[in-house]
Amino acid sequence: MAVLALIGCAPQVRQQAARPRAPAAQAWQAPVMAPPAAAAAVARQRVGLLLPLSGPNAALGHSMLNAAQLALFDQSDTMIEFLPRDTRSSAAGALEAARAAIGDGAGVLIGPLTLGETAAAAGPAQAASVPMLSFTSDESQAGNGVWVLGVTPAQVARRLASVAVSGGQRRIGLLGADDEFGRRLVAALRSILAEAGLPAPVVMLTRPGSDAGQNGRDFTARLAAEGGVDALILSQAGTAARQAVQGLVAAGLAPMPRLFGTHLWAGDGQIAQESVLAGAGFTGPDPAARNSFDNRFLENFGERPARLAGTAYDAAALAARAAREGGRALPIGMAFQGADGPIRLMADGVLGRGLAILEFQNGQAVLRDAAPIPGGPGS
Repeated sequence: MAVLALIGCAPQVRQQAARPRAPAAQAWQAPVMAPPAAAAAVARQRVGLLLPLSGPNAALGHSMLNAAQLALFDQSDTMIEFLPRDTRSSAAGALEAARAAIGDGAGVLIGPLTLGETAAAAGPAQAASVPMLSFTSDESQAGNGVWVLGVTPAQVARRLASVAVSGGQRRIGLLGADDEFGRRLVAALRSILAEAGLPAPVVMLTRPGSDAGQNGRDFTARLAAEGGVDALILSQAGTAARQAVQGLVAAGLAPMPRLFGTHLWAGDGQIAQESVLAGAGFTGPDPAARNSFDNRFLENFGERPARLAGTAYDAAALAARAAREGGRALPIGMAFQGADGPIRLMADGVLGRGLAILEFQNGQAVLRDAAPIPGGPGS
């Protein structure tokens, strides 16, 4: 990690004075980032923030807004002006927010949050040749000036497959819900294993909300009929994951394969306390990087950040770097240490992420395998 550029660091020497405490976002007003009086006469580069500052995702939007502000505080940058625009947690709102930010001179857009909002905002961004760093995890949105910053199912599948195979587990199973995430995870896993010349995964996707314990028992019978697996990925989190693994045990699955979960397990205290999952591994943020970000956020805003706030921090730092250099050219191909671990903007519109592998031990998540630099072995 020492070779990575610190994405939140400014190129100039930082002042030794204490950093001012940033106010927590309350009722939204634009612009949030008022320029310092000493820099009022200096032309600043504008970056649009397309965030859900009202509607059902408003709390998340404000946490992400604070994270973006933190990126500027960490850089001590007075040359960047953020233009927060409310997407109202809707596709129509995202479209209006993108148009407003571009009309007000934004050279780079950060956000919006969801697949539908990203699809709506992409039109005006592409028409104006303004790059957009979206928070969605849907890779189908990537390209043509749109970057997908969310953790994608393909990234999770590749990382889990790499760890399983390196540990000698070559036949992999997957049990989860038949939802968008589950289907994309399965598709990616099948492709990755085929590329490696490994057996196709044994898969069971079940109706969302169905009896997870019974699903575990049914999958045990399926595994017995197909010769078993060495590793098993549970794509769900929370109660569903706990009940599914309990169903595996109740049905007498033996020997128990190496169990894995996804980044949805991160911070889930229920799963950590499940005795059957002791030793199970899952993808997640790099603990050292995330703890550093969480502590700085808590120091400045008096509360813990939302899980997705780290993505907003990274996006703001990347956009500010491009704007600071006087243009819209993002730092493609450069590796940075982000809020959740190493990241690298790829030319195809995806943010490469180095995902750590965490493991449950004594009810706590501990680091088992450090996050690799994206584009390198194991990523």
